[in-house]
Amino acid sequence: MASEIVGDSSSRNPIMGIDSLNSPSGVNSDEYVELQVRIFRLTLFLTVIAVGIAGFFWGIQAGSSLLVGALSGVFYFRLLARGVGKLGTTSKMVGKVQLIVPVLLVVASAKLPQLDLLPGLLGFLLYKPALIIQFLSKP
Repeated sequence: MASEIVGDSSSRNPIMGIDSLNSPSGVNSDEYVELQVRIFRLTLFLTVIAVGIAGFFWGIQAGSSLLVGALSGVFYFRLLARGVGKLGTTSKMVGKVQLIVPVLLVVASAKLPQLDLLPGLLGFLLYKPALIIQFLSKP
């Protein structure tokens, strides 16, 4: 049985900068924080593999575009996860701030000749396979 929560206890994951707040109802969000960390690690692992493959087969420019897209995807997912983590405690809906990340990626790829749009967008979507793999691996 879980121990009772007294007051507002919180812990912080120093690697990801994720706060783990215990809700007043006694439900601990440590599982949610662990899930976020697993998804981030899996996304970074998939990113390393995808950037290596893209760099080998399509060149450095495609690999670097994929890397920039993947990092912006991780940042987008982090903003989204933070918004979802605040649901019910401090907000009633997820904010729209994270939507600026893909817009900035498209604008940057249009303005900078070093970035290609398609590898950047594919890199941005690399967090999706990590979510699917995480979903299929946990019963």
